[in-house]
Amino acid sequence: MTKTAAIIGGGVIGGGWAARFLLMGWNVRVFDPDPEAERKITEVLENARAAMPGLSDRMLPDEGALSFCSSISSAVKGADWIQESVPERQELKRTLFQKIQAHCDDNAIIGSSTSGFMPSTLQKGATRGSQIVVTHPFNPVYLLPLVELVASPANPPDLVERAEETLRSIGMYPLKVRAEIDGHIADRLLEAVWREALWLVKDGIATTAEIDEAIRMGFGLRWAQMGLFETYRIAGGEAGMAQFLAQFGPCLKLPWTKLTDVPDLSEALIEKITSQSDEQSGAHSIRELERQRDTNLVAMMRALKWADWGAGAHLNIVDAAQPAPAWDISKPIRIIQRAVPLDWTDYNGHMTEARYLHAFAEATDRFMEFIGCDSDYIAAGQSFFTVETHIRHLDEVLAGAKIHIDTQCLVGKGKKMHLFHRMYEGDRLLATGEHMLLHVSLETRRSVLPTGAIKEKLEQIAQAHAALPWPDGAGRAVGQGAK
Repeated sequence: MTKTAAIIGGGVIGGGWAARFLLMGWNVRVFDPDPEAERKITEVLENARAAMPGLSDRMLPDEGALSFCSSISSAVKGADWIQESVPERQELKRTLFQKIQAHCDDNAIIGSSTSGFMPSTLQKGATRGSQIVVTHPFNPVYLLPLVELVASPANPPDLVERAEETLRSIGMYPLKVRAEIDGHIADRLLEAVWREALWLVKDGIATTAEIDEAIRMGFGLRWAQMGLFETYRIAGGEAGMAQFLAQFGPCLKLPWTKLTDVPDLSEALIEKITSQSDEQSGAHSIRELERQRDTNLVAMMRALKWADWGAGAHLNIVDAAQPAPAWDISKPIRIIQRAVPLDWTDYNGHMTEARYLHAFAEATDRFMEFIGCDSDYIAAGQSFFTVETHIRHLDEVLAGAKIHIDTQCLVGKGKKMHLFHRMYEGDRLLATGEHMLLHVSLETRRSVLPTGAIKEKLEQIAQAHAALPWPDGAGRAVGQGAK
């Protein structure tokens, strides 16, 4: 049964939550009295639909149904999860929780997107304080996996466990904060950097653009894949963190920062920051910047997937948790189902030719795993090498499109494995990939006969597929016309 999420507050964060739940198969109801809420969320969804599916190497669930509600009661009634994302005003949130709890189910989870308030603060005056937890995400919610999950002593362990399971089920990385504290973890770190940046601008040391360059050209890249402490561990050399602390620890006593002081946000400072920001980025609309941000994030996170590190390792776990397909060998095997990532497109605005090979190579890898040539088999010293490939590009496909690859085994005998892949968007044939592979010994780097279960499985599939029609285009040479 499809679950339902109620989103209370449809701003940047609320819209991101709506997109995250919706694209992971949940029905979503939104309540926001702002007459522009539907337009704003629709624009966020356009960005999310283009970017989020490309993070996965599997097909996401079918998109849920989105509805906009005219009242809190109609939004939260029967909802499994309720996410509050209204402005950071304590009394506003408390009043809102009372209204929500007057209409929601007792076992629904109520998450607050608050970036600073502790859950025990929000629970005061609530009808059922134990129902409310902090689930603080990061923008864009539909791409960044981190959500700080903060509970108070009033929250029963089973509710916190359900909250964690739900967040993981929609692809997020719930970081359970060990104890309540204002600002949680990430925002306390961000506020320290933000204060120092404000001082640097106020004192005329750097402009907003120069500060951003210092981050994105330097330590920001390190932090994105290793964080703070692991980065500094490397800086300590072979002796690790102990050496780093011994070398740089004394610097903590030097007057390098003003982290405990906050500059007065005077009209002059606000004007200085605003004008510099306009000069830096004013040529682009917010939507243009959002789309560029999403493109960059998808590319970086997919690189981390390849390395199986940081956020990429989490995305691999999310992919692995998807239900395994049931493959029917009586017909071409639907071996790949996925969306086209943003970073697979080129200057023509469609999927570049190298990514067709990438997709077909993934299909070959999945087929190899299906017959038993998995990581254990390869570690034992045998595998398949591709010796010939022919790709036909029949139609174009754009970023975000849902594609699938059907694989037919033309030959599976002796040392040879001859595969023919067809790539589709719906019923539209996009490309074909024909691949000849040889079974090899990784010790001698020479072809050898497969044995045992792999030989039997490959021959079984090849025999089943021999009854299928010979695929159009198989065996064709480059430039050869239709027969």
